[in-house]
Amino acid sequence: MTEILRGPRVRHLGLREYEPVWREMQAFAAERDEDTRDEIWFLEHPPVFTLGLNAKLEHVLAPGDIPVVPIDRGGQVTYHGPGQLVVYPLIDLKRVGLGVRELVTALEQAVIDTVGHYGIEAQARADAPGVYVEGRKLAALGLRIRRGSSYHGLAFNVCMDLEPFSRINPCGYRGLEVTQLADLGGPDDLDAVAGDLERFLLPSLGYEALEPIS
Repeated sequence: MTEILRGPRVRHLGLREYEPVWREMQAFAAERDEDTRDEIWFLEHPPVFTLGLNAKLEHVLAPGDIPVVPIDRGGQVTYHGPGQLVVYPLIDLKRVGLGVRELVTALEQAVIDTVGHYGIEAQARADAPGVYVEGRKLAALGLRIRRGSSYHGLAFNVCMDLEPFSRINPCGYRGLEVTQLADLGGPDDLDAVAGDLERFLLPSLGYEALEPIS
């Protein structure tokens, strides 16, 4: 097992259509073996609503011209669009010593630490996965575990058009307000935020940290 102690391959993929990336994640999880190096993908998607395995169509209120795609992650309905930082951890959970709950906590904590670096106080909620600022949702989570490997992941609102969230009940919660980093006084540069989040995320997942953020 040559890869046990190696850090993940981190890929910054830019703007990518949702469904091809989803299929790539499925294939990665299906084909990997004990020597496959973990990967973490940072990217953004064109506008799309995704429906998790537990999603109810009643939570899709008025999608308009935005595609609605049923997928294989947990959770309800959410929105992806340009200006939202999406992070997909493709991780062998046993190898890094994480359970599903610990993986969720690690992803949440990385966002909390990142926005804390910008002077913004955020929290996780035991009853609803994600990251919140004063009750408004800043980041959503949805995962799938296949053969002990995770895919799907985190959607972190940085600087985007939030209007499509009004067309759904986000994550199945009627009236849930969403927010984004730029509106909270944080940076609006997706690449810069991705770099900062990566520095907090790697040690949160148990990998060796990059150089600290000054």
